Amino acid sequence: MHSLARLTAVAALGTVLYLPAVAQEQEQPNTRIQVQVNEVILPVTVTDDKGKFVSNLQAKDFRVLDEGRPQRLTFFSHDQKQPVVIGFLIDQSNNTRLHWKRYQDAAMELVWNLLPGDPRYSGYLIPYANDAELAVNTTTDADKITDKIRKMKPGGGAALFDAVYMACTRRGLVKGEPYEPRRVIVVIGDGHDSASKKTLDEVIEIAQRQLVTIYGISTMAYGFDNPDREVLERLAAETGGHVEYPLNTLYKDLSANTYFAQPSDEGSYAYKVGTGGYEAEISSNIIKAVGAVAGDITTQYVLRYVPDVDPEAKTKVFRNIKVEIADLPNVKIRARRGYYPTALPGSN
Repeated sequence: MHSLARLTAVAALGTVLYLPAVAQEQEQPNTRIQVQVNEVILPVTVTDDKGKFVSNLQAKDFRVLDEGRPQRLTFFSHDQKQPVVIGFLIDQSNNTRLHWKRYQDAAMELVWNLLPGDPRYSGYLIPYANDAELAVNTTTDADKITDKIRKMKPGGGAALFDAVYMACTRRGLVKGEPYEPRRVIVVIGDGHDSASKKTLDEVIEIAQRQLVTIYGISTMAYGFDNPDREVLERLAAETGGHVEYPLNTLYKDLSANTYFAQPSDEGSYAYKVGTGGYEAEISSNIIKAVGAVAGDITTQYVLRYVPDVDPEAKTKVFRNIKVEIADLPNVKIRARRGYYPTALPGSN
């Protein structure tokens, strides 16, 4: 029987108990990461009105409000080689059949981009259909993940929420999380869930408690209604990430007359389905989406502070955070919306 080395680290939501990956695979299913507030960690993305990253800011440019009360930063970093652990969550449901091969290729490109063989970067793979599965546990070897992705095939329902919950609770941890490396999830899917035991609210809470930033690359095809778009948007917005829609911009640069220029069985589109122009445009958009997500993850500012709270204020279950940059009022700031200052009920 292995003796489990317990490594304690001060986390943004408190003290985290780390278990080695091999032990996690064998250990009891009810193991939880126990946390209490000590220092808040806040990854922040800043873009201009054209969506380009603003990368020349300093600590003095940021103002952080915790429940409206200004905070003093204890740490500031803008290292473009920040250590990160990334969960690749891939929708394998029937909804992905139309463009499956393209998104399969995009997922592998994203893995190779974000896991360059440097020990500072690690990742894991959770595909989801009727169930979520930890197909590849945390590793620095990109090929282990891409080899598994290459063999995947779509079919069945979509257990997205269970996949997010699994990513936050059931994979092997890396020493130093969530400071170095930070925790990120990338969902390649359309936000649809038809098979999970967990709810959207539950997984947003666990992601916020575990300091996970969620990004999305939507698989929603152009012209199709997606009632679940808000699900993916909410997962990202509540945790400080964002969603890319590579297929929704397929015709954005065309005039109305050009758009309806070529009637066909598939529809009156300038890019005829199956043609080289259509395929090239889709491939280009997916590559841009992959680059945008990878760029966001690697160019974030990281702020930390010990909460200075009003001693007279009523204790809150969830504390709201707001980040401001006074000298640049027109920039867009993405950061998680708040944190839980107490441990998850029943985690003790």
